[in-house]
Amino acid sequence: MIPKLMQSLVLPLAKTQSSRRQFMLGVLAAGGGIAVGYHILASSPAIAGEVAADGDNAAAFTPYLTIGTDGKVMVLSSQFEMGQGSYNGLATLVAEELDADWASIDVRGVAGNVKAYGNVAFGGTVQGTGGSTSMVTSWERYRKAGAAARAMLVAAAAAEWGVQPAEIAVENGVLTHPSGKTGGFGAFAAKAAALPVPADVALKQPGDWKLIGNAKLKRFDSARKTNGTEQYTIDVKLPGMLTAVMIHPPRFGAKVKSFDAAAARSVKGVVDVVETPRGIAVVGEHMWAAIKGREVVEVVWDEDAAEKRGTAELLAMYRDLAGKAPAAIARKDGDVEAGFSAATKVIEAVFEFPYLSHAAIEPLNAVARRNEDGTLEVWGGHQFPDVYQMLASQVAGVTPDKVRLHVLKSGGSFGRRAVFDGDVIVEAVHVAKAIGFRAPVKVQWTREDDMRAGRYRPAYVHKLKAGIDADGKLVAWSDHVVGQSIMAKTAFEGAIQNGVDPTSVEGANNLPYAIPNQTVGLTTTDVGVPVLWWRSVGSTHTAFAAEAFIDEIAEAAGRDPIEYRLSMLDPQSRHAVVLKLAAEKAEWTKPLPEGRFRGVAVAESFGSVVAQIAEVTADGNGGVKVDRVVAAVDCGLAINPDLVRAQVEGGIGFGLGAILGEEITLTDGKVDQGNYDMYTPLRIDAMPTIEVHILASANPPSGIGEPGVPPIGPAVASATYKALGKRVRTLPFTKTLNT
Repeated sequence: MIPKLMQSLVLPLAKTQSSRRQFMLGVLAAGGGIAVGYHILASSPAIAGEVAADGDNAAAFTPYLTIGTDGKVMVLSSQFEMGQGSYNGLATLVAEELDADWASIDVRGVAGNVKAYGNVAFGGTVQGTGGSTSMVTSWERYRKAGAAARAMLVAAAAAEWGVQPAEIAVENGVLTHPSGKTGGFGAFAAKAAALPVPADVALKQPGDWKLIGNAKLKRFDSARKTNGTEQYTIDVKLPGMLTAVMIHPPRFGAKVKSFDAAAARSVKGVVDVVETPRGIAVVGEHMWAAIKGREVVEVVWDEDAAEKRGTAELLAMYRDLAGKAPAAIARKDGDVEAGFSAATKVIEAVFEFPYLSHAAIEPLNAVARRNEDGTLEVWGGHQFPDVYQMLASQVAGVTPDKVRLHVLKSGGSFGRRAVFDGDVIVEAVHVAKAIGFRAPVKVQWTREDDMRAGRYRPAYVHKLKAGIDADGKLVAWSDHVVGQSIMAKTAFEGAIQNGVDPTSVEGANNLPYAIPNQTVGLTTTDVGVPVLWWRSVGSTHTAFAAEAFIDEIAEAAGRDPIEYRLSMLDPQSRHAVVLKLAAEKAEWTKPLPEGRFRGVAVAESFGSVVAQIAEVTADGNGGVKVDRVVAAVDCGLAINPDLVRAQVEGGIGFGLGAILGEEITLTDGKVDQGNYDMYTPLRIDAMPTIEVHILASANPPSGIGEPGVPPIGPAVASATYKALGKRVRTLPFTKTLNT
């Protein structure tokens, strides 16, 4: 159970308004240069008291960027970088308004002031990265910080040169005047820090942008990622650091009853074997020693409260529940029973979805060290830093202000590091504490640890029913979703209303189609398998079930699947526009070569709408090969078009691997898969040719890290039906096509 006080940190994910805290631009002198950020203003007496206690000083000031005497610009990111490109996006926003030299930009993650770094899409009360909200929360704040820094640099140069600020031009980090005077940012940084902060700053108009929307702008961090110099938690090395590996219970919910570590302690390089609330830790001088020691530790587990059911038993229960009345109603329009009674044809289908692993390339890890002054430092992929700061402080027995977090980049997450019980962060502090904080400790999970002791996309069953009239019009629709809640027993539990976890039904309870009579029901199961958000969360299963079923209905109505969808959409809606764009670019009406077949799907998630058309051929072994995918995307204004394309391409590959062959199964409560040999993300030779077409938009940016995932499954399923004559309703595809 998550501590109750954590609930005060979190507001429902659906809130996208700014928090009750307001910000005033401010500056500080920093190392001979300038730091630009925000002072916190308050709109309520309680918050005003908080700020007044800090005073108008550094404690109430949070920098968003610094400029050194060398002219280097450091962007301080409130968002976590896990490969999705959030650092590049923030660098673009700052550099655009600052007119900085792109080569002088760098970004690092920061934490420690939720008042200023809080994610406004989460209500502003928690610093966190997720839900494809990085650019949503950063769009104005970081641009204003960059614009303020530029204005102050110009003012400093104008004062020194004895000219008017309006006469000074700024380009690529250099200020120039028609008289020939010139100087870089570094020359004026310190002087700018002493000047008054502009009361208001004007942001550039779109016509003046050079970086925002620039399709040719390359990522600032590409070189170090390519040459291997980029640093992740797995690369952290501290003087005297020890490495620990965990022994987790083989069944979820089990606890240590007793253990014998005598043999492990005799292994060369093993320093200690200690018990923690999350299992046994074997601590070694290095990873290999810890692993070898772990192999000979004997543990007796108390499994009285453990989950002992396997996948077959769980899915059988889900199917049974799906055939009964839902426990809760997420949406109800019109009179569904009357709609079905009036229908001339009724279609039914059951869709089944397995547990899925996040399977990120860098397994979980964290480093903890207590210093002589009593402070605690924790290195890790801190996706929700203030939460981890609090939990680490509780374990270590210090106040949160004594905990310093080093926010490092992560080799992928897909939701895995966005946990609210601290997970590996807490483990690292527990292990360091158990050995008396005598050395820094890195807890490093192996791939098998990550897959067998992890958190999973929940398994779900959908029971769908649709009714069409004599003209083929869809007049009735019902969807009963059965599965575990992600938000239950977490800090987000307050978002569950009337028995409905919004992450279980998102994408199902907001279908864009004009259906006069529809219901979406939910039955939440109580299962001991730990679950967590997974890239695109609820839409991973709801979009597949809905869009694949729409294709079945279109066939029953004798209609083209795109034309049928468009008949139920406002012609000017985002869904209709991206569908038309995808159809145009894929040449939907043009016949394909013999043996190749098309399928289509459209889905909205995290504020963006993506349509995809997939082309497949039979692979000769009872399956299909996905040859080509054409995607059309409306994600608002594309700050980095190249990154938008990369995220959609990555989402297609991620989703394609999941639907074709990925699944986590359990036997007697134990996870069967342990590595990429049994859990099979998409292989490189199976990646299709992908075209991404970005809809031009003047709307603020919306999410893009996740929306590319949901449509690929149903698009491929529809094409597969045309190629092989089989409807795929049980995932992964191998479950259907190999039987």
